[in-house]
Amino acid sequence: MYGVGVDIGATYTRVALADERGNFIDRISEATTKTGDGLSLTYQIIRMIEQILERNDIKCGDLMGIGIGSIGPLDIKRGAIINPPNLPFREVPLSEPLSKAFNVEVRVFNDCTAAVVGERIFGAGKGLDNVVYITISTGIGGGAYVDGHLLIGKDGNAVEIGHMVVDPQGLRKCGCGKRGHWEAYCSGANIPKYARILLSERDNLEKSLIYEYARGNLEDLTAKMIYDAAKRDDRLALEIIEKINTFNAIGVANVINVYDPELITLGGSVVLNNVDLVVKPIKNMVKEYAMNRIPEIKVTPLAGDVVLYGAVALSLGLAP
Repeated sequence: MYGVGVDIGATYTRVALADERGNFIDRISEATTKTGDGLSLTYQIIRMIEQILERNDIKCGDLMGIGIGSIGPLDIKRGAIINPPNLPFREVPLSEPLSKAFNVEVRVFNDCTAAVVGERIFGAGKGLDNVVYITISTGIGGGAYVDGHLLIGKDGNAVEIGHMVVDPQGLRKCGCGKRGHWEAYCSGANIPKYARILLSERDNLEKSLIYEYARGNLEDLTAKMIYDAAKRDDRLALEIIEKINTFNAIGVANVINVYDPELITLGGSVVLNNVDLVVKPIKNMVKEYAMNRIPEIKVTPLAGDVVLYGAVALSLGLAP
C-alpha cells in the first residue's frame, strides 16, 4: 500500500508518492497555477497525482489515502482553501473532488500544521510532546503540538503566527489586508517591499550592492538580492536585515510565550538559504522578548520536504 502527500504552496505545488513506512518513491513539482478559478488548481493536483501513479504503475486501489498540506486560510470541514492572500482564488475545493477522483480519504491541513506533523513523525521532534515548526518563506506560518495535541482550530487555522502583530505602528499592510503583521515585513515576498520603504529614507544608494544587484531599479529588488549583498558585508543590506531580524525575534518570542515548546524548528526558503543571517540572530535576540524558558531552536532536518513528509504521514494514518 502507498500514500500520496501534496504540498500546495503559493509558488510551487509538489506531490510525493511514499511506501507504508513513509519512504519517498517518486515526486513531482510544478509551478502553482494562478489562472482561471480555484478548480484550476484542483485539476492541476488531480493531474499530478494521476501522473505519479501512472509512471509507477500504481492503481487507486493501492492507495491508503491522500494527505495535503496547503497554504491557507482553510475551511477544514469542507477541505477547501478560502480567500488565500497569496493566490488569486476565492475558493479551492480539495477534499471532495480528490476523494471522488481516487476513491480514498483525503485529509487537508494547513501546510505548517502538516509540517509539524512531519517534524514529529519523521524529523527532529520524534518523542517530543511540545513542538513548533515555523516557516519563513513566501509567507510566514506555523504548526504546533502542545502536550501531544496537534493544534488545528475550528477552521484549521489555529497557528497562523505570520499574522501576529510585531509592529504596532502598522507601517506595512499584510497581504491579508491587516497592518503590522510579521509576514508583512519578514516573508520572502514582503522583505523587498519593506526594504524599499527603508531605502527611501537613505541617500547614496548607488554605493550599495543592493543597487547594483537591482540594476538601479529598486522595483526589481528581491529578498535574495538583499541577503546576497549582506553575505558580502554590504552595510546597507546588513542594516535592513538587522531590522528584519528584530521582527523575527519578536515573532519567535511570541511563539515561545504562547506555546511554551521544547523545540522550535525553522524552515522555508528564506531560512534554508540564509541560515547564518536568519537563525543565529533569532537565537541571540529572542531572549530579549521571551518570558518563557527558551527552547532548542534549530533548522528542520527535513529541509524543504517537511510539508511533504507531514502530508505523507497524514495519508498513511501515522498522525491524528
